[in-house]
Amino acid sequence: MVAILGISAFYHDSAAALVVDGKLVAAASEERFTRIKHDASFPTQAIAYCLAEAGIGESDIDHVGFYEKPLLKFDRLIETYLSYSPLGFRSFLRAIPTWVQQKLHLRREIRDGLNRQYQGRLCFCEHHQSHAASAFFPSPFDEAAILTMDGVGEWTTTSLGIGRGNRVSLSDEIRFPHSLGLLYSAFTFYAGFRVNSGEYKLMGLAPYGNPQYVDLIRTHLIDLKADGSFHLNLDYFNYCQGLTMTSAKFHRLFGRQPRKADTSIDQLDMDLAASIQVVTEDVILRTANHLHEKTGMDNLCMAGGVALNCVANGRLLREGPFKNVWVQPAAGDAGGALGVASLIWFQLLGNDRQPSVPDGQSGSLLGPSYCTDNIAGRLDQLGAVYQEIPDEGQRNRQVAQLLASGKVVGRFAGRMEFGPRALGNRSILGDPRCRDMQSVMNLKIKFRESFRPFAPVVLADHATDYFDIGEGIESPYMLMVCDIAEHRQIEPDGSSGPVSQGESGLSRVNEVRSDLPAITHVDYSARVQTVDQHRNPEFERLLRAFYEQTGCPVLINTSFNVRGEPIVCTPEEAFQCFMATDMDVLVLENLLLIKEDQQAVTRVSTDQYLSKFALD
Repeated sequence: MVAILGISAFYHDSAAALVVDGKLVAAASEERFTRIKHDASFPTQAIAYCLAEAGIGESDIDHVGFYEKPLLKFDRLIETYLSYSPLGFRSFLRAIPTWVQQKLHLRREIRDGLNRQYQGRLCFCEHHQSHAASAFFPSPFDEAAILTMDGVGEWTTTSLGIGRGNRVSLSDEIRFPHSLGLLYSAFTFYAGFRVNSGEYKLMGLAPYGNPQYVDLIRTHLIDLKADGSFHLNLDYFNYCQGLTMTSAKFHRLFGRQPRKADTSIDQLDMDLAASIQVVTEDVILRTANHLHEKTGMDNLCMAGGVALNCVANGRLLREGPFKNVWVQPAAGDAGGALGVASLIWFQLLGNDRQPSVPDGQSGSLLGPSYCTDNIAGRLDQLGAVYQEIPDEGQRNRQVAQLLASGKVVGRFAGRMEFGPRALGNRSILGDPRCRDMQSVMNLKIKFRESFRPFAPVVLADHATDYFDIGEGIESPYMLMVCDIAEHRQIEPDGSSGPVSQGESGLSRVNEVRSDLPAITHVDYSARVQTVDQHRNPEFERLLRAFYEQTGCPVLINTSFNVRGEPIVCTPEEAFQCFMATDMDVLVLENLLLIKEDQQAVTRVSTDQYLSKFALD
């Protein structure tokens, strides 16, 4: 047995992944265990879980890999500070103590983190090489073009390459400070959202606006070439030398200071969101076209934080040159742990690779699970009232009936997902046919902005009847956006058929735009998850039970957490979230809990519960 541990840490979303004899057996982010969103500390608990899942200890590990080269990153940091000196002095003072105390001593930190039980060599690969490996090696392709895009690794912000057999090779790159990820984050910051976590909010806000600033962005902020390469005009940004993303010149260009987080969103924010989304999609499409011309390959693999822009991914699949697109579900830094572990097994150790079908990601269900008896014991200690329904068919029928009656159901079953999306095992579910379900779930359960759309999960064999997804196209990891099928669209005045885009503005949030109003975004799009019997058969059977009762093969699927909280990891966390919100039903493996039955449980107030998390 050969056990390889991959680690990402100290920058954003620390994580661990374990590959044993070439099989990805476990992966998890540290935030799920510490309950600190985007926890960047050494992933002690994530490592402990991965080793426990494989039944081994630190001394049984054969190889350890880290997802980037810290000294090369430090080189970029110092060179950037010197280039802007003395303007970057405050930023330098904030960053340098952590580097001196911790990041420059990463070998020591890793060995200490493994309790000095691991005595082997440590492998450090480049950040975008980790992304590329995480994209290609779990993919179902024997060969593929590779595109990675993010904020920045060491120096690279975009890389192009190919994967063949057991090797990945990167050939072209764009380097810091020119970064599509940082450009998008600058607009995230300017719109009042938190950088590195609020980008998906900007993406969700974009359909409410008009992209009227596209030409202004292209004229002043980015010099974009036909092949997708670009340069940013750094006069408009402050991330090289300061503590903010945008400069005074940026603010003058758009006529105001950045929006404060506690103020209302106005039309400028919506229009800028729409505009930068268009520019981002244009960059990605041009880059993909160039990569296709360069490689001649039919398949594309993607990773890096920009690859989580599912609107751009959907457009790339529809309009791009590649026949097949596979995106790493944990496309951000957390996925780098998976990437470096796979890279060591295949490329450094030279092991053969046989692509897995449908892929080698195991549905991204790579986190911890809990047995019913264990959960029941914990619930008994909490004084919870529950019903055990060991027969899966009976349980699914009962849950489906509750969903069909308008109840909101939290589902905690099987192994936890790896990546930012809940895919059914740590999910909150609802009936997408209910007109008020989006606002109820946003405001009373998730405690987040009302404009945020919810994603649908659909039986794969019914997807084309509800979504313009294309015959045979899968979206198992909720990473593609497509339109609602034309015959299901409804004009705001109630007429059916093809629709117009209408006017922009958050006032449109409650418009009924299809016969599945709770999952239809203002532009008639949806971030679709297809589910089949291969990746998550138990979740597929629940969805099929709902379909058999209602004739609707679609449910709302959103992550089991509230705003600012990592997705729940343990049964206790699921129960606490259930009790602190207006969720109606909780399913914990074979156990069913109804909110009204929990009279004897001391309920934590919503305010007390939310106070544990830094809302973003």
